Amino acid sequence: MKILIIGDIVARPGRDFTKEVLPGIIKEHKVDFTIANAENIAHGRGVTKKTLEELMHAGVDFFTSGDHVFWQKGFEEDMGTFPLIRPANFPSNLPGDGHAVVDAGKFGNILIINLMGRVSFNNQLVDDPFRKVDDILEEHRDKDIAYTIVDFHAEATSEKAALGFYLDGRVDAVVGTHTHVPTCDNRVLPDGTLFISDIGMTGIIDSVLGVEKDIIIQQFLSGMNQRFEWENTGTKAFRSVLLDTQKGSMTRIDL
Repeated sequence: MKILIIGDIVARPGRDFTKEVLPGIIKEHKVDFTIANAENIAHGRGVTKKTLEELMHAGVDFFTSGDHVFWQKGFEEDMGTFPLIRPANFPSNLPGDGHAVVDAGKFGNILIINLMGRVSFNNQLVDDPFRKVDDILEEHRDKDIAYTIVDFHAEATSEKAALGFYLDGRVDAVVGTHTHVPTCDNRVLPDGTLFISDIGMTGIIDSVLGVEKDIIIQQFLSGMNQRFEWENTGTKAFRSVLLDTQKGSMTRIDL
């Protein structure tokens, strides 16, 4: 089975470029299932019904997210109506689920898990992602699961690497999102789990992580918070990885 995972899609430019290139990638690489991190798809922060529908029409089958998933007011009411999960180690009373079992037809069931890191997320109160993923795996231990994919939405590469080795041999892939910066450390861990620290962002890269660069420069110069505006012009990038479960390989696909 070939599973394409797209890094953080940022605002309208990210959505537009995904719609432009994704159908061709699916056809060229014979992709069977597509997952995208959607936490930045609506105005750079959060998700909406309309933006999810846009990307589903382009070929995305399932969505993971992160700390901004509830940023757009009112979306929590639609959370359960889309193939979208939030971080599993969020407080349990929040809407939505942190993992899902998806029927991939002839390929069997895919367990998709979304977790959020704690290192550097100083304003985010979340549970321990290591013990939370243990609980989820135990819950599904005797179920018919063909593949297990973990999106670890985290800032520190050390935390991402630690979780990768912690889950090595127990899941099929651990992919990192959140930093918007692609890493070149895609590899097969010793016990067979596919790993990458961060897929990177999809959107305008003539920016600072999608934000207009002058705004961020001014923030560093002044020491004062600035109102973010998302860059709409410049060089576009589509960052993703392709998992081949038959070959046990992970390949970057960057456009």
